[in-house]
Amino acid sequence: MADSRPRRRRHETRSSAGEKRLWPALAVVVAALAYAVLPESLLVGPRLAIPAVELVLLAALLVTNPRRIVRQTRWSRGLSIALACVVIATNLVALAMLVRSLTSSEPGGMPLLLAGMQVWLTNVIGFGLLFWELDRGGPVARHTVSRDRMPPADWRFSQDENQDTVVEVAAGSSERSNWRPEFIDYLYVSLTNSSAFSPTDTMPLTPRAKALMGLEATAALLTSLLVVARAVGALGH
Repeated sequence: MADSRPRRRRHETRSSAGEKRLWPALAVVVAALAYAVLPESLLVGPRLAIPAVELVLLAALLVTNPRRIVRQTRWSRGLSIALACVVIATNLVALAMLVRSLTSSEPGGMPLLLAGMQVWLTNVIGFGLLFWELDRGGPVARHTVSRDRMPPADWRFSQDENQDTVVEVAAGSSERSNWRPEFIDYLYVSLTNSSAFSPTDTMPLTPRAKALMGLEATAALLTSLLVVARAVGALGH
């Protein structure tokens, strides 16, 4: 009984420091650059139009939380989700154009291979950002709200269920260390989902999480099978 009380207090402790803004911001910049260097035939509008929109939205978010993500308003959360959706939507359009170009022409292998890699990379970043924004109320709620008041989880991480394992593993569990997922965790989920086309160590719990992971895996599968395979084949001729 004596051990359960301290554990419960740590379980309910808030992590008010917040996440660093650097890594999500850097991911947005990489996605914007990847889109900006796509072939002209895969762009929506002028070359710099979409990257400019993404960077303007990022700049607005930096005003609210320049270093650590500790404050949230209705408009800032809306902008964050909108930014992730812009990255995903424009990348899916680019993927559709890329697939269409495969069926209507005989493009060179190297440009096609590079474009496929760019689309795949942006797919990972965009969905990673959206997973990060949606799960358990978003990055601010995850670090400022006690667990009994946090919105339901969309994903179950291994740290959420390893409290009964060996001591050195259980020490990092959500229950014992108050671990809460950060951007790198969701980026990893997105990366493995785009590579394996299915969940690996992190499972979706809600219909929206399953729908998003299914959409991401489908886009990654199209990129890998239709685009990269065609490009590699063209390089062999």
